[in-house]
Amino acid sequence: MRAVLVTTPPDADLADLALARELLTSPGMAVQLANLVGAPIEYLLTRQLPAAASRLVESASRKAVETAFAAAVRTLRDRRPGVIAREGLHRAAVLGTGAVGGFFGLAGLAVELPLTTTAMLRSIADIARSEGEDPREVDTRLACLEVLALGGRSRSDDGAESGYFATRAALAQQISAATRHLAGAAANGSAPVLVRLIEGIASRFSIPVSQKALAQAAPIVGAASGAALNLIFISHFQRMARGHFIVRRLERTHGALVIREQWQRLGEAA
Repeated sequence: MRAVLVTTPPDADLADLALARELLTSPGMAVQLANLVGAPIEYLLTRQLPAAASRLVESASRKAVETAFAAAVRTLRDRRPGVIAREGLHRAAVLGTGAVGGFFGLAGLAVELPLTTTAMLRSIADIARSEGEDPREVDTRLACLEVLALGGRSRSDDGAESGYFATRAALAQQISAATRHLAGAAANGSAPVLVRLIEGIASRFSIPVSQKALAQAAPIVGAASGAALNLIFISHFQRMARGHFIVRRLERTHGALVIREQWQRLGEAA
């Protein structure tokens, strides 16, 4: 019988994978939001928004993803790989939208969130590019959108160890269909396959948005605190993006199965 050779990534790549795992399994956003507004973490993790506010969050989340999708298919085509990401520049860009949102409170979310999300997508694309991807490619543009879904795990996810891969698996069929559609025609987001993808991403994106909304509704939050909330928000998704595109880079080099196996080994070691 012929021996099957199983290659182990070099130490440098294993270190990168360990960093990606740390970034992708970190629950840091809710903790930082709670600290900012002086609320217990359970306030953001277990409290439910009023029905009207929940509908606002769902609507704003979907609009934000639709706006980000439009940016992904229209304005990211001229970006070339190999340039260091300017994460600080994009964090500065969302401080203004956060100040506006904080000034108007929860009511300002519908206006502020699409602007903030579009700015975040630009930063996500920069991070993708710095990890060797070309945002002009359909696959990369959809992977940038996928980051918005990685920011919040649903209650059906089976823990931090598999939450990242579970989210990717849940969206895989929709992303594959969207890739085929976009490869064959210019799209505006109205095709059924794209509607399903947007809805799938928006349903997960609404989880951290709800946490942001709860923090934003706190009595002490004003324009200054709203800007701080947005800084935490975009920093969280930048971490998700960095981890995601490190994993994708390693998968391109070593194969998805090898990287998934090494990910599980890191979890067992931890």
